Amino acid sequence: MTELIIAIAALQAGEYMLVKASIAGAIVTNSLFMLGASFLLGGLRHHVQEYNRAGGRLYSALLLMATVALLAPAAVADLDLAQGGMVSQKLSAGLAVLLILAYGLGLLFSLKTHKELFASEDHGKPGEETWPTGLAVGTLLAVTVLVALVSEIFVGSVQKAGETLGMSPAFVGFIIVSLVGAAAEMAVAFSAARKDRLDLSVSIALGSASQIALFVAPVLVLLSYVVGPKPMDLQFWPGAVTMVMIATVTSCFITTSGRSAWFVGALLVFIYAIFALTLYVVPPGTQA
Repeated sequence: MTELIIAIAALQAGEYMLVKASIAGAIVTNSLFMLGASFLLGGLRHHVQEYNRAGGRLYSALLLMATVALLAPAAVADLDLAQGGMVSQKLSAGLAVLLILAYGLGLLFSLKTHKELFASEDHGKPGEETWPTGLAVGTLLAVTVLVALVSEIFVGSVQKAGETLGMSPAFVGFIIVSLVGAAAEMAVAFSAARKDRLDLSVSIALGSASQIALFVAPVLVLLSYVVGPKPMDLQFWPGAVTMVMIATVTSCFITTSGRSAWFVGALLVFIYAIFALTLYVVPPGTQA
């Protein structure tokens, strides 16, 4: 909800580069930084940790499918078409519907028809306190309202701060907005990893990344026809597509073993740092 609300505020302001950068950045941040930091923090306390591979495989497969969908508008952009922009918008709208459908089928598969595949052992301490459902839901709703109230201020402020510090809109969206939007999820994922609940950490990291790619991004495309100055497409700059593809393939490769150690997490964090440094030094549009 945090990422969606912030993106809607940027969408209303017509900051489409910020929106697209935040989408791509959220996918990369969750699948590399959040997952890697969880492996690293959990591995510093536990020698080797294990988790259910089925969940990682499902989320990685969904991410891979979504990344393929992101490649299609970029391929159309390279064609010399008289109505290239219109074709890209129509293609993006169609892809948005397909991605939302795939997201719903993924939920049906993991929560209903094959939920036994995703069961994990509870490593929590006996008697650990949990919130009542009513209190938890009420807190979530209250926080959502507060985020909605400050999102417009945040979007304007972060853009001005980025310009002052010499950061491009792509870097601000890809790194800053993505980290802020995923802060709450990171806190839970890191805490779970330290408590040897790596199943929860992997589900949060990769599940959030797939949710951004399959739900938030297509919803924003469809909402742009209503709240945006003009329709938004799914055409990302080549560097963003490349980073998302590398992050997706890396998470697919890492989660096949079902085991992790601190060094694996460190490698994922380093890959994320390489992306951040590259985007800061060489922002989109300056490669030529």
